Amino acid sequence: MVTFKKKPNTDKELLNILNPRVKEWFFSKFPSFSLPQLYGVMEIHSRNNILVSAPTGATKTLTGFLSILNELVDLSEKGLLEDRVYAVYISPLKALNEDIKVNLIKPLEEINEIAGKDLGIRVGVRTGDTTPYEKSKMLKKPPHILITTPESFSIMLSAQKFTEHLKNIEWMVVDEVHALAENKRGTQLSLAMEQLERTTTHVTRVGLSATIAPIEEIAQYLVGYDNGKPRDCIIADVQFLKDMDLKVLSPVDDLIDISYDERSQKMYELLNDLIQEHKTTLIFTNTRAGTERVINTLKDKFPKNYAQEDPTVGAHHGSLSKEYRHGIEQRLRDGKMKLVVSSTSLELGIDIGSIDLVVLLGSPKSVARAIQRIGRSGHRLHQKAIGRIVVLDRDDLVECSVLLKSIVEKKIDRIHIPSNALDVLAQFIYGTAVTDKIHIDELFDMIKKSYAYHTLKHSDFYSVIEYLSGAFHSLEDRHIYAKIWYDKDTGMIGRKGRMSRVIYMTNVGTIPDETFVTVKVGSQPIGKIDEAFLEKLKRGDVFVLGGEKYEFLYARGMVAQVNASVHRPPTIPSWFSEMLPLSFDLAMEIGKFRRLMEEKFANKRSKKEVIKFINEYLYVDDNAAEALYNYCHQQFLYAEIPSDKKLLIEYFTQDNRHYTVFHSLYGRRVNDCLSRAMAFAITRTQHRDVEIGISDNGFYLAYDRPVNVLQAFSLLKSSKIELVLNKAIDSSEILRRRFRHCAGRSMMILRNYMGRKKRVGRQQVSSMILMTAVKRISNDFPILKEARREVLEDLMDIDNTKIVLKDIESKKTRVKHITTKMPSPFAFKLVLDSATDIMKMEDRIDFLRRMHKQVMESIK
Repeated sequence: MVTFKKKPNTDKELLNILNPRVKEWFFSKFPSFSLPQLYGVMEIHSRNNILVSAPTGATKTLTGFLSILNELVDLSEKGLLEDRVYAVYISPLKALNEDIKVNLIKPLEEINEIAGKDLGIRVGVRTGDTTPYEKSKMLKKPPHILITTPESFSIMLSAQKFTEHLKNIEWMVVDEVHALAENKRGTQLSLAMEQLERTTTHVTRVGLSATIAPIEEIAQYLVGYDNGKPRDCIIADVQFLKDMDLKVLSPVDDLIDISYDERSQKMYELLNDLIQEHKTTLIFTNTRAGTERVINTLKDKFPKNYAQEDPTVGAHHGSLSKEYRHGIEQRLRDGKMKLVVSSTSLELGIDIGSIDLVVLLGSPKSVARAIQRIGRSGHRLHQKAIGRIVVLDRDDLVECSVLLKSIVEKKIDRIHIPSNALDVLAQFIYGTAVTDKIHIDELFDMIKKSYAYHTLKHSDFYSVIEYLSGAFHSLEDRHIYAKIWYDKDTGMIGRKGRMSRVIYMTNVGTIPDETFVTVKVGSQPIGKIDEAFLEKLKRGDVFVLGGEKYEFLYARGMVAQVNASVHRPPTIPSWFSEMLPLSFDLAMEIGKFRRLMEEKFANKRSKKEVIKFINEYLYVDDNAAEALYNYCHQQFLYAEIPSDKKLLIEYFTQDNRHYTVFHSLYGRRVNDCLSRAMAFAITRTQHRDVEIGISDNGFYLAYDRPVNVLQAFSLLKSSKIELVLNKAIDSSEILRRRFRHCAGRSMMILRNYMGRKKRVGRQQVSSMILMTAVKRISNDFPILKEARREVLEDLMDIDNTKIVLKDIESKKTRVKHITTKMPSPFAFKLVLDSATDIMKMEDRIDFLRRMHKQVMESIK
């Protein structure tokens, strides 16, 4: 059972358990115990499972290790330290592993100095980068503290010789547990922890997490279940509000009546001023393209401050080489960087030294992500975190103002934890069979102890056993052979074939191979697009590449065939795949603010009264309050204000093309579900093709011939939406791509075999053939079923979509239909955001200004 620790231990209680050498070292570095240490150290010492949740830079890592170091020093001094692994530390990042190693070895060296001898406590890192020589050294003399990743840990559990060193592990420390729990790497880890539990008497599980919700679910994910009941876990929720200096900034007074060039100039002047006022500044941009653009523009506009070859100025994102990124990180630690611009790659808790200021360029789309990023400044315990969110348009202003309120009021958005992922399950069962023979009932019981599988149906488990044991003989035509043997009489399973261990170890992991897709007109290559972008395309969609428009026809392998003769505007923005989705919880908070604003206008409150309300409700300056008032007031006068309790459906016609805009402020993941279901319903019942555009604030449908949108919308029911969406995605590009990912995880497609790596293009071709083959076997073939689940639950948000539809059905959410002569202010922005035109950004902003003037004239 999960319980919250309400009172911290006293300094005296902690001092009583610390070894004199450890005590002397600690107080030579720190004046006193931190709050997370007072809550967590004694529990870890007492072998209690614990989740320590605290802001970034609140000494969580030392909290996790202090008791362990203390125990190892004690054992060493008593001559009882054995050659085995005592503690495993798991983190999502290789870079973070190296960082932790450095931060552990230095204290151990200093404790050795105090002790006057080498205590012989070893720390080792084992990841995909570890050399065979280092691995063989570990086999002979295992580290007492082993630092690794989920993937490498799974391999070690299946390695015959090294598993002997893992049999008596006493502690497992999972760092950044929130970042692992929300994806399939965390699913893999959840199973691996149960596999480890099976070989040991008791492992104390320690989770370290930033500010996150729902915290009870994260704690339960960490410890899992036993005999169908949740295991015990203590939560140390140390959410003291670290001293924060937070502001939402606009580079200009008027976000609408201004040219692109003027706005851009003012924004870079603001950034330059902020950078020059601080020693080290970290800017987050959300996208890799944005990161490169900001760094290059600053160098062009202010060459005296940022020279082209200046080593104190740099970019940091996933597309840059490991050596370059590590160089940036080391110079940050050494205090030698003036400016670093990052996409999302510096969010997690790698120690990057002292940063004075964090700037978020645009909304981070999540309260938890904003706290994580801003916490990178003032990273030390008692330092103030200084964060500035720079907004570039009025929707951004609303979003960031509400986000800032949620930070201050500790309203953290909830993360989604994948459940019953059958592809990861297949990989785990294969790995377990490789290690040992096991009865399927014992295996099922072990899997059900994992939080990620505690609701797993036996029928789904058995379907995976059937697939792995080769029950579907027709798959042999596609070179899919049995990977395990299963004796139905005895119920035992085991590995099949001499190569099974090698195959498993060279293909284990949950991160799919990603690459770029070549775009061709016939045989002529045009350029490349991101594979995640291709997932969003359907036949007939128009997109921009290299300044030209292309119509998507079909994809084969890693080649997308297009038509160049296009006279329609684009339907998908080229930057779609890099956009972060707005969290559902934050979207609802924004909807609530809109509702309160409409109530003020409906009750004929004066401008002064409404602005006073804005200033009391949000944490904004006078310029921002004025802009928020004008934006909402214009929408109210021209149309109506959509909110968390009112779904506004707006109809208008422009250039002989009909538009229906759903002002559904639920975030892009929910809107993806609703828009696909609408398009499917219209296609099936009215035999019309419609263009779709999606944003966080809603979606639109566009069509040339009449469509009965209301009739189609009435078909969407909470009880049937999952069935509708399963049919809607059945022949989509997104399902084909995700099936390849799932086939790779479940070892249907081997990425590595006999020393050769299979190219992603070949994997995709193989997966498309396989998908057809498994559909012939069953539409519920486990890996196909998982691909659908991944699309609807992990990529989209089917659960919150059901909640939205239930609220509409129960009348908690009103549906209002309006027809306008031209798009309302909210609709203009929504259409531009969800389906950018061929226009450059500056032309789009000028277009928005012209439309705004027409709306204002209409209001007058």
